[in-house]
Amino acid sequence: MTDPAFLDYALTIARSAARAAEAVIARHYGSALAIETKVDTSPVTIADREAERAIVAVLRQAFPEHAVYGEEYGHDGSSRYLWLIDPIDGTKAFVRNYPLFSTQIALMIDGELVLGVSSAGQYGECAWARRGGGAWLNDQPLRVNATRRLAEAQLSIGNVKSLARDPLRWADLGALVLAANRTRGYGDFLHYHLLARGAVDAVIESDVNILDIAALAVIVREAGGVFTNLDGGALDQDTRSVLAAAPALHAELLARMQR
Repeated sequence: MTDPAFLDYALTIARSAARAAEAVIARHYGSALAIETKVDTSPVTIADREAERAIVAVLRQAFPEHAVYGEEYGHDGSSRYLWLIDPIDGTKAFVRNYPLFSTQIALMIDGELVLGVSSAGQYGECAWARRGGGAWLNDQPLRVNATRRLAEAQLSIGNVKSLARDPLRWADLGALVLAANRTRGYGDFLHYHLLARGAVDAVIESDVNILDIAALAVIVREAGGVFTNLDGGALDQDTRSVLAAAPALHAELLARMQR
């Protein structure tokens, strides 16, 4: 069991790192930045790189022995403590000047996610959580909705290209859309914030990486939700999909998506 006092301190540092990134991002937001294309065809700018360096500088000052894994600079160090960093999750939104992007910072200890910060400064929201400490959004406690039936549920769908390539699973998703009370695609950090505060009831994505969702997983879980991959498995550094929902609803969704 990780010492709660340590987690509180680490969460304080993570929130400081997120604020450092936000200062960088705010300076660049809305300006005409050069946009490069990475190997995976996603865009990257100087803001992404500067924000990641700002985050790492704060983390390194407090925890020089910890390892980091960032979106722009990869792995650095070897330790049972691993910080997962996406300085701008939603760069496509950032470069088009709409505020649905965020900074994601999470801590993994011995392969287990224990704290996370999801900071969307331009949108006006910051959520955070640590294991056993509850989840918070702008200093207000978070709790998932107690929805138990898909017919009453609001479903949010994110990146699902991989599902679209699989006719059987795409049909399963279509059946969920028909069965749900309401379906939207809020995307990125936003539908997880909405899930954690009870505004939507489930999130499905098939094309993510662990840096996108590590912090959000901690937040949703501490708000009382269940957060797995689409097969119901635990999250790890190779995770590529998400099924997140209120506990009773998660079980129904998982059964419907099993192949």
